[in-house]
Amino acid sequence: MGVKISSNIVFLGTGGDSYVVGKQLRASGGIILQIGEDQFHIDPGPGALNMAAQTGINLRANTALLVSHNHINHCNDINVVIDAMTYGGFDKKGVLVANNTSINGAESYTPFLQKYYRDFLERFIVLEEGKRVGINDVEILALKAKHSEPNALGFKFITPEYTLAYSGDTIYSAEIAAQYDDSNILILNVPYLKREEGKDNLCKEDAIKIISRVKPRLAIITHFGANFLKADPLYEAREIQKETSVQTIAAKDGMIVNPISYSVEQGQKTLYKYAREEGIRVQEYAKKEQEKVKELNEMIEKQTTLVQDNSESEDQQNN
Repeated sequence: MGVKISSNIVFLGTGGDSYVVGKQLRASGGIILQIGEDQFHIDPGPGALNMAAQTGINLRANTALLVSHNHINHCNDINVVIDAMTYGGFDKKGVLVANNTSINGAESYTPFLQKYYRDFLERFIVLEEGKRVGINDVEILALKAKHSEPNALGFKFITPEYTLAYSGDTIYSAEIAAQYDDSNILILNVPYLKREEGKDNLCKEDAIKIISRVKPRLAIITHFGANFLKADPLYEAREIQKETSVQTIAAKDGMIVNPISYSVEQGQKTLYKYAREEGIRVQEYAKKEQEKVKELNEMIEKQTTLVQDNSESEDQQNN
């Protein structure tokens, strides 16, 4: 029997539309997925640094940064998070997994990601719908999304213990819902209470359709718009649970969920053969974190001593 890995989902923000994010009625720092010694930061929107500090998340521990699409509420803080991860590029590390627009831009879209900060990373990977990448023992599948940003994606994380699907921003279709099959945990961005509120995202009715089809062990709704907040997400989650008979919770800023608790009936398995032979492997930074910090502190101490010695030498010469 394999050793159980530690795992957490931490919500650094649950705000969705421009009104909610602009007034910070709900935070917008993205989602942290911790799997053993790896840490994945999904969609670092405005306030990611502040929320990480408030929730005790060490951004230096990020193994990978994932961006579903190039909208301000999903990647505004991408550069500052990379800066924090790498000590301003002093310790080049980590990988960025993102849709094409977030890295290369598109018509009407300039990437929020700056090349200067992109070069602080060990590597960056452009994912398209249906493509996979292996990061240590986690396989990430890019899911189709239909949104106003033309290359928007969702992500499915296939781990040794469970499978988690994240919708990103998308409208409903049967094709899109089918991608979430075999997920133990399903995280849906649901800004709208009613369909007439907008055309580019999920509404409550869409969430009910998807959850009823997928039947995950746990469904989490997040990314709330103004009307959803007014209606009370907690109440709406209970209504969705009644309709679907699936445990459904409304995310809150700073909320922590242990996905292992919901993985008794495991879905897909990580393709270990794929990960070993073809997957893009990423250095296990967490194991070496303390050593790196020690090395950096020693280097800073040496530089400080050198400056002091030079200063004393100059003073002696002047005297």
